Amino acid sequence: MDSTFVALAAKYGWLVAILAIIVFHKAVLRIFFGTVIIAKDEIGVVNKKWVLIGRNRTLPDGAIIALNGEAGIQADTLAPGIHFGLWVWQYAVTRVGFTNIDKGHIGIVEARDGRALSAGRVLAKTVDCNSFQDARAFLQKGGERGPQISIIPPGTYRINTALFSVAAAEVMEIPDNMVGVVTTKDGRPLVTGEIAGKEVPGHNLYQDAEAFIANGGSKGLQEQVILAGRYFINPRFATVEMKPMTEVPIATVGVVIAFVGKEGKDLTGDSFKHGNLVSRGEKGVWFEPLDPGKYPINPFTHKVEVVPTANIVLNWATGKTEAHKLDEKLSTITVRSSDGFTFNLDVSQIIHVPRNDAPKVIARFGTMANLVTQVLEPTIGNYFRNAAQTSDVIEFLKKRSERQSEAKVAIGQALTEYNVNAIDTLIGDITPPEALMKTLTDRKIAEQEQVTYKTQQLAEETRKDLQQAKAMADTQARVVDAERSVSIADFAAQAQVKQATGAGQSKTINAEADARVRTISAEAEARAKTINADADAKVVITVGNADAEKARAVGTAEADVIQMKIASMESGNYALVQVVQALAENKVQLVPQIVAGGGGGGTQGSTLVDVLIANLLKDNLKSDGVAAKPKMNGEA
Repeated sequence: MDSTFVALAAKYGWLVAILAIIVFHKAVLRIFFGTVIIAKDEIGVVNKKWVLIGRNRTLPDGAIIALNGEAGIQADTLAPGIHFGLWVWQYAVTRVGFTNIDKGHIGIVEARDGRALSAGRVLAKTVDCNSFQDARAFLQKGGERGPQISIIPPGTYRINTALFSVAAAEVMEIPDNMVGVVTTKDGRPLVTGEIAGKEVPGHNLYQDAEAFIANGGSKGLQEQVILAGRYFINPRFATVEMKPMTEVPIATVGVVIAFVGKEGKDLTGDSFKHGNLVSRGEKGVWFEPLDPGKYPINPFTHKVEVVPTANIVLNWATGKTEAHKLDEKLSTITVRSSDGFTFNLDVSQIIHVPRNDAPKVIARFGTMANLVTQVLEPTIGNYFRNAAQTSDVIEFLKKRSERQSEAKVAIGQALTEYNVNAIDTLIGDITPPEALMKTLTDRKIAEQEQVTYKTQQLAEETRKDLQQAKAMADTQARVVDAERSVSIADFAAQAQVKQATGAGQSKTINAEADARVRTISAEAEARAKTINADADAKVVITVGNADAEKARAVGTAEADVIQMKIASMESGNYALVQVVQALAENKVQLVPQIVAGGGGGGTQGSTLVDVLIANLLKDNLKSDGVAAKPKMNGEA
């Protein structure tokens, strides 16, 4: 077995030696030739173990990095490639990767060697050393140990990690509609009495920290803010707090209260004694307000009090508040009347603050909320308490509109002194005492019941008139029939009168003819009978006159009765007509049986129609001029 192994080794030994050299070539080159190979993405940090001879055998006191070949970590690093003469017994080489700063980050550097920090400095000053890739230049140019004020932007760097440690930090990014409030950790101390550092030029919005300090920048809160964007700001130098932009809504103005700036001169004059108003950029309340818009204002150095310039409604009503919340602490006003009753009163006050007077209001009160609590609440509350004590509850309720008008004038005059316009004062719900309210309710119910009773009474009277009208309407047909019957009877009476007149004229003509014949044929006989005729004539005349007078009286009475009936029918007395008609239908005689009239004059059983005819005949005879008396035989 041993002989076989020896034979194989002798035969293939050269091959094993070549393979060993290939596998361990770095070690072989390092040991036998002092050769070091650095990969393309690496650097070599060299540690010199010892120096036998020479002046620079050891590092100076306090030094860590060797600049002059002293034993220790060398400032110079080995770049990628092959390096000779680095014998293994004298040099130790540590391979480290490149320093990579990713996109969206910056490199924060701290040096382990260098000079001590300058007095008062927190961060080491900037040294031109190719972004810390030239350690020799950093140390030779006075680089200071400790956290560095300079940063490394995104990229890949060959940095001696034995001298510098690098940590990645996110880039500062300010979104839209936001501002960055900066607080620096290095710079001059703030001036006594100041709360923030003044703006200084030339530092590229805090990205060049060394320029900021060199130009007199102060440590602490800074007045200047940064706007939306991406910034390479060293977080060890400054911290950035993001705040929303100051927005002044429509229908409002922004009154600026500046806590920084130079002392300003008052612009209000002697008439305004409640505070100073200064120009923009000065410390104090700015005389000119900000109009609606967005402003990049540092909220720690400037306060913007938003003042509505539209009408503001304030409610003195428990549980009721507007969107502006200025009245959320106001409550219903409790007042006492002159008659000793306590009742609650809801009030709404509409005010308006003019644009140019808004800074005066803020200078006087500080905030709009203070205006409400210090002026409006006591002014309006006391006014209504005083007004209620001058009248009783009932009078206050009845004269609500008058009280409201008086309050508008009085409160308006009071608020003018505070640069506030009172637009209107409105009295809302009034809650009288429960006992008094019950009395008023009972009284009102009684009044309404009286109105109801009167209405019902009128309704009953109307219903009575309706029933009467309905009854009249129901009998109207019968009244019309009666009127038609009267008209027919009248026409019939006129016809009979005409007939009687014709008959009378005929008899008269016949009588005249007979008389002439008798006169001619028997003049003697006529003479003889003259005395008898005269006597008979007187008798006839006497009887005829008596009958005529009787007939005339009866006819006149009947005519009057008929006229009265007709008149009664016109006035609605239809019952009498019905009775007369019923009597006539039953042939009940209402007049004497003997009346003067034509057509069988003086016969028994005359009806109402006969009476009407007789009266008509009499009237017609009078109108014709014919004497209503009997005619003697032989008269023309």
